[in-house]
Amino acid sequence: MTARDTVDALLDRCGTTYAAEAGIRLRNTPQPLYQLLVLSDLLSARIRASVAVAAARALFAHGMRSPRRMAGATWQQRVDALGEGGYRRYDERTATQLGEGARLLLDDCGGDLRRLREAADGDLDALRAGLRRTPGIGPAGADIFVREVQAVWPETAPFVDGKALQGAERLGLPASPAKLAKLAKLAKLAEPAGRTDGPADGRRIAVLAAALVRAALDKHIVDDVRARS
Repeated sequence: MTARDTVDALLDRCGTTYAAEAGIRLRNTPQPLYQLLVLSDLLSARIRASVAVAAARALFAHGMRSPRRMAGATWQQRVDALGEGGYRRYDERTATQLGEGARLLLDDCGGDLRRLREAADGDLDALRAGLRRTPGIGPAGADIFVREVQAVWPETAPFVDGKALQGAERLGLPASPAKLAKLAKLAKLAEPAGRTDGPADGRRIAVLAAALVRAALDKHIVDDVRARS
């Protein structure tokens, strides 16, 4: 079994980003970038990733797809949407944070996260620090955002966060973003639903990193991949 066989089996099993799973067609435009920020906030809590994805879908289905619409919704509307997605343990606090974060983004960046990108000017630490100014976005949330946004912001790639590296270790893959990026470039990867419009290499490492996170979170995925490869 080679590392490439393992990566192919992993991507065949769960080769999609969390953004795509949440129905976000990630582009370098304000609305999908904001939706990714919301998803990153939800995923960073100590709750099942499937619940976070379902909660993001519910928020977007209720029209809260932009910072203006999120800020314009009532606190109770945000709570109800989160509850609809099963995000009940943290729903009240998260509803507050989403409203505060949306207003901050409107005030600081006119609702456009590309301004944060421009201010960081390729400095990954600066970008993550800027993201962490958003209520609810801590180190984990900032890493999730960068891990997924590398599909459309090539200067952030290759980015593999700590949780993805845990998945790589479980599967016996290299604990090196550069080596994982090379494996992603060679991998058999179908275009997922909700694909991005960013550079191909960035999309590939974003998909592999998300799959590695799933492997870190679910032992059954590791066992299945080992059986396939």
